[in-house]
Amino acid sequence: MTPLVLIAAEGKHSAQVTDWSARIGWVVGLLLFIALVYWLMRQGWRWRGTLQGDVPALPVAPEETGEPRPALLSMRGRYHGSTNAGQWLDRIVAHGLGVRSRADLTLTERGVDVVRTGAPDFFIPAGALRGARLDKGIAGKVLTEGGLLVITWAHGDREIDSGFRSDHSDEHIAWVEALNTLTHDQEGAR
Repeated sequence: MTPLVLIAAEGKHSAQVTDWSARIGWVVGLLLFIALVYWLMRQGWRWRGTLQGDVPALPVAPEETGEPRPALLSMRGRYHGSTNAGQWLDRIVAHGLGVRSRADLTLTERGVDVVRTGAPDFFIPAGALRGARLDKGIAGKVLTEGGLLVITWAHGDREIDSGFRSDHSDEHIAWVEALNTLTHDQEGAR
C-alpha cells in the first residue's frame, strides 16, 4: 500500500502561475514585427513606383464629338494588374496600374475604355493595341487555364500586359477575337 501513497503524493503540485508580463511582451513584440513587415512592403511598393517613373501618364478616353460611336463589346469584371509584356511577374505600379479593382471595359473602334472603381481610369487607343489572349496568371493572380483576359498594348516605349477577368468568363473568347481583329485592322492601316 505504500506505493500508492507515494504516487498520490507525487501528483499533488500547485498549478503554474501565468506570467502575464512575459505574454504581453511577446504580443507587443509580435505586433511590432507585423507592423515592420507591413511598412517594408509599403516602402517596396513605393520604391517600385519610383523606379517606374519613366512610364508616361495614362491616356484618357477621347471626348465624344458628334454622334456617339457604338460599343462593339462591353464587360464587367475585375482588373487584376499590369506587367511588362511577356514577364507575368514584373508588376507595373506607376499611375495606379498596380491597384486591383472592379472594372467596366468598353471596346469601340477607338480602343478600350477601362473605368475602374477606386483607381484611376485609363484608355487603350486602338493604335496601341498589340493583341489579346487567354492566360492563367498575371502578377499576384493565378487562375485556371484561360481564366484571364490579357490585353497587350504599347504605352510610351514599353509594351504592357493588362489582366482582366469578366464576371462571365464565357465573354473572354469574344473579347480576344474582337481585340485581335481590331489589332490586325490597325496594323493593316499603318
